[in-house]
Order: sequence, then C-alpha cells, then structure tokens
Amino acid sequence: MAKGLIWATAEDLARNRARVLSLYRQILRSLNSPNLPLSFMARSAKKAEARAIFVNGAVETSIHNIEELIECGEYTLSLLKKGEVPDRLQRVG
Repeated sequence: MAKGLIWATAEDLARNRARVLSLYRQILRSLNSPNLPLSFMARSAKKAEARAIFVNGAVETSIHNIEELIECGEYTLSLLKKGEVPDRLQRVG
C-alpha cells in the first residue's frame, strides 16, 4: 500500500478508494440482512454508526491507521455475514 513512509500520499489514498467503498457498501448491505436479529430502529442505528465511522476514517492520513481501519471493517463484515451482530461496529480509534 505505502509509497509514503508514515503519511499516506494521494496515490496511496486513490489506490484504496475502491476497496473502502466496496467495504462500506458490503457492510450496509449486510446490516439489511434478515438473518440479523435487529429491529428497524436497531438497523438504522447500526447504519448510522457505520456511516459515522467511515466519515471519521475518511480524514485519516496515517498509513498504519488506514490499514487497521480496513482490517477492522473486514472483520466486522465477516461477523455480519455469519449472522452475528457486533456490540459496536469494530473500529480502532
């Protein structure tokens, strides 16, 4: 991933853009799954939490923090696909 040593360059950010957008869409889609034991309000709250995490992560410029955020998002997605609801959407912060 890294061209920059500590801080992400524009090229690093562009390289991860499609991966992050895909992860975001998959998480939102998984939250709509009927396999999850969530009410309408709980689904809405989890979606709002996911959006907030991605909005806050969008301003991150540290390469290591970006990698950790992506890994946490992938872990959360794997839990959602198993039908498990994380207490909080997994995030490093």
